[in-house]
Amino acid sequence: MSQLHLSRRKFIKTTSVAAIAAPMIIKSSVLAGSGRIAPSDKINLGIIGCGSMGTANLNACMSHKDVTLTAACDVWKERLDRTVAKYKDTCKGYADYRDLLQHPGLDAVIIATPPHWHTIQAVDAAKAGIHIYLQKPMTMHFSESLVVRNAVRRHKVKCQIGTQIHAGNHYRRMVELVRSGNLGHISTVRTFFVMNDAPHGIGSGFNTNDVPAGMDWEKWVGPARMQSFNPNLVKDAYYHCSWMDFSGGWTPGMAPHIIDLPIWALELDYPTEISAIGGRYIIKDDGDAYDNHEVMWRYPNLTMTWMQSSTNSHGWAFQNADRSGLGYETGTRRRLGVYFHGANGTLISDYGSHILIPEGDRMKDKPTPAETIKSSPGQELEWLECIKSGEQPLCNPEYHVKIDVPVTLSLLSMKLGRSIKFDPQTEKIVGDKEASRLATPEYRAPYKFPKEYLK
Repeated sequence: MSQLHLSRRKFIKTTSVAAIAAPMIIKSSVLAGSGRIAPSDKINLGIIGCGSMGTANLNACMSHKDVTLTAACDVWKERLDRTVAKYKDTCKGYADYRDLLQHPGLDAVIIATPPHWHTIQAVDAAKAGIHIYLQKPMTMHFSESLVVRNAVRRHKVKCQIGTQIHAGNHYRRMVELVRSGNLGHISTVRTFFVMNDAPHGIGSGFNTNDVPAGMDWEKWVGPARMQSFNPNLVKDAYYHCSWMDFSGGWTPGMAPHIIDLPIWALELDYPTEISAIGGRYIIKDDGDAYDNHEVMWRYPNLTMTWMQSSTNSHGWAFQNADRSGLGYETGTRRRLGVYFHGANGTLISDYGSHILIPEGDRMKDKPTPAETIKSSPGQELEWLECIKSGEQPLCNPEYHVKIDVPVTLSLLSMKLGRSIKFDPQTEKIVGDKEASRLATPEYRAPYKFPKEYLK
């Protein structure tokens, strides 16, 4: 067996006598003899991906009194060195995430790499018995969704998906309102995310073979299709969404935040039919992602839609009134929202505000729902507390797969140009051999899709 796939316990037991003579940090969970960490113990944390998103997640984790950063990994030396220098007393740097996962005593890891890396790294972390904070999108392809869920389930690690808005109090109040029944039966939900980058997008003419010193481009691309280096691509997560190979576009980039609210509030299972259209109509830049995407998800007794546009930022009710005298905003910016259309009224919500529009007097005297969902300390801190308690956090893959699968299948439907039927019980695409085949990605050699976790 390769040393990279040794269990954490076996790794410690088989360490050489010479190495044992040196100081070693032992996993708190190993010392406790269980999969959870005693409340009095420190959590030895690692991070894979030291860019802006990973740094934000790390900063949140480091506000916890019982966390020590012991390992960091990035394929860009400049970013890695910056993180290691900040935590120089405790942190060791690695250029390969597989080496980081073998760091002695590691309990938990933040995975904040580009989305095309998420599946392999999450599965490898779960196999090593390491708890996972996985940035969204959880995955880019349908089969990857099941693989990550199954790996976390099989190895009994605690995993939180990084949809930070789920931790906010506003979403909790909206869930309570929807579940109160005040809106009546809800038959249609509409969701959207819009902005206007037309026509030049992120710009053109930046593809090059000149990779910056200290950047391992081969490792950055990893299991994705090899292509030219582009300085815009590696700036931060915003730019990833312009490339299909590295993100799947803006729908995986933002829908996990936005459709989370209706899936949570209505306790939706998987959709039974997924229909999507879209394409790259206006934007001309170095990327290749669609600039418009329209999706319809069919559920029993309910339809949910998604609209993404990178070429127009009109926000309907979220085109808020301003001081121009026109009664609405005239500028371009990112806008998003969720519409719940019920028999008694319509609820419109974004991340921090809402509008309630009754159908006549059908909501007259409806009481404000009681606050029953307790506040969260934040996605990252909730995850850390669950590592200590042995519980799964709210946005664990068992829950989040109900968000990730609709998103990944919407991309497949758009690619095929036809609807996809899905069986929620068997978790399989129905009657479409091509769609079933394309639902599992082909990784660039030598990387291999972890198909053993599809079962």
